[in-house]
Amino acid sequence: MKVLIVEDDPLHRSYLHEAVNAALPECDTIVEAENGTEAERLARDHKSAHIVMDLQMQTRNGIEAARTIWKERPDTRILFWSNYSDEAYVRGVARIVPDGAAFGYVLKSASEERLKLALRSIFIEAQCVIDREVRGMQQKSLGQTKGVSDSEYEILIDIALGLTDRAIARRRNLSLRSVQNRLQQLYEKLDVYQSSSDEQDEGRFNLRARAVAVALLRKLLNYNALERAETELAEWLDIRN
Repeated sequence: MKVLIVEDDPLHRSYLHEAVNAALPECDTIVEAENGTEAERLARDHKSAHIVMDLQMQTRNGIEAARTIWKERPDTRILFWSNYSDEAYVRGVARIVPDGAAFGYVLKSASEERLKLALRSIFIEAQCVIDREVRGMQQKSLGQTKGVSDSEYEILIDIALGLTDRAIARRRNLSLRSVQNRLQQLYEKLDVYQSSSDEQDEGRFNLRARAVAVALLRKLLNYNALERAETELAEWLDIRN
């Protein structure tokens, strides 16, 4: 068995190396990468390798690297090991996991025993392992609780990118009325509304800008999510041109 460790912090790489050795006596080769770009190259060189992947790294983050790796080899088993349980990261992972793939999401705050159990469960038993805190956020992101649904999240991304209602309708193949209805649902879930104590006042907020600000504060959005969305928008615009 081969395991590829992808982590930009040398101390964390060393910790993961020891955890893999302890949890997986079946492992005879451990390969290490410092960023997502290097991870993609090494994953091609070591086709059968299972992967432990940090999410937030310089050069290329874990979500982008995992998306490329899964596109080339959908059966790759990946354990995401991260500091973050933010909904933006959870949604980012949920969007790229291939059907039937064994993967995991374990926080760096988890115990060493929890990490070892996750390594064996994913890499040996092909089970999915998600930390409880992350699973709760994942249920929200999939619309299973009173969270923002995937369709509403797409609208949130689009208004964060500055698209008009008509542009969103074209991009998402929706009617203008559907876009406006989803915007209203989004405002309600984010508790965004016009507030004024003066009936003559037209309102204190631009609702679109306010929704984006609240989403950032609640960690529904982050830099990585917006960077990825900007790339996807550029691809869509290229196709239309």
